[in-house]
Amino acid sequence: MSNETGQHMHELMGQLWPICRSITGDGVRQTLAILQQSLPQLEINEIPTGTRCFDWTVPNEWTIRDAYVLDPDGNKAIDFQQSNLHLVNYSMPVDLELELDELQPYLHSLPEQPDAIPYITSYYRESWGFCLTQRARERLRPGKYRIVIDSELKPGSLSYAELLLPGESEREVFISTYVCHPSMANNELSGPIVTSFLAQWLQTLDRRYSYRIVFIPETIGAICYLSKHLQHLQQRVIAGYVVTCVGDERAWSFMPSRNGNSLSDQVARHVLKHLAPDYTEYSFLERGSDERQYCSPGVDLPMASVMRSKYVTYPEYHTSLDDMKLVTPLGLQQALQAYQRMIETIESDCIPAATVLCEPKMSDRGLRPTLGKRGSADAGKAMMNLLAYADGKQQLLDIAEIINEPAWELRPLVDQMVELDLLRTDQPC
Repeated sequence: MSNETGQHMHELMGQLWPICRSITGDGVRQTLAILQQSLPQLEINEIPTGTRCFDWTVPNEWTIRDAYVLDPDGNKAIDFQQSNLHLVNYSMPVDLELELDELQPYLHSLPEQPDAIPYITSYYRESWGFCLTQRARERLRPGKYRIVIDSELKPGSLSYAELLLPGESEREVFISTYVCHPSMANNELSGPIVTSFLAQWLQTLDRRYSYRIVFIPETIGAICYLSKHLQHLQQRVIAGYVVTCVGDERAWSFMPSRNGNSLSDQVARHVLKHLAPDYTEYSFLERGSDERQYCSPGVDLPMASVMRSKYVTYPEYHTSLDDMKLVTPLGLQQALQAYQRMIETIESDCIPAATVLCEPKMSDRGLRPTLGKRGSADAGKAMMNLLAYADGKQQLLDIAEIINEPAWELRPLVDQMVELDLLRTDQPC
């Protein structure tokens, strides 16, 4: 992977950063249209307001044009144009005047983080409000304030995008990410950006499996998607991941599926063991993203998550401090590499079986030095260990775990030994 890849990813983040996204509306459509520029096959779909999806209903579409609060001198004390986090997401239209003490219940700040603007939403109950730093809130003077929210809530639709990349098999790997938060870098934009670049890379592969990739609003989007495709997903998905919080350099985190031992879980643990052995595995009890829907009883999809700093655990989470300085080109590039390694591990898995009884004479095949001396066997140790466990019963991933070698590095050895008639892989997993 080019060192420039991370920089390109960060530049795309900069392009998407100003857009005010929510669970519906033009912000999502603008975001999907930009992603579609590098993924022309990405299909954008709409689900009408009022559509029933299991226990949920698609809400009215939200449009926001402007919002501000004028202080007693007529100056903008809070301005949506300066940060789209200043407005409670999904605020209803307002045009009124209030005294400061009357306005205070509609203001949100974080006393423990005085320089952060909090991210607040009110999707399913009509309300309104503004968010600001605690320092700015403390500077507000008594008097009459003018509140203007130029928004609209009316029937429309929920937008999502889907990309299907067919492979040799109809069995699928399912990749899901969300596009519903306004300007937050790690918790929002890192996911769709890494997923977009992963999709571009997948298009270059000779794929064994098919890949289903969705860009959806979190929670309601996953529920809507499942309501339309559940039976298909249950029949075909063998592994899958929710891509979120993959942009910083502080930590590596793993959220397993509810099952805890699916192929997705096994592959993620294997890759992280080799790429980031100090990673933290969280309990499914600490779930918080769309694994809540995909792994719910009766759905039971094998969906896990490999993250950098996990949602909720880092101090900038759901605030204006989760910005483009927190997410780095290197962090994005390393996350992309981790997901590529997971895909390579899934794609390359097989059940190798040795074709020669006892150890084959490797030197006759140019795989071992003809002169025996101390250390001469080290170069072929991985190959010999692979042969030692190639009993036709164990998958390559299991063997890789036993001999402590990355599965994606073992597969070229398998192919080499198949060409030399030392292995067969006539029992694909």
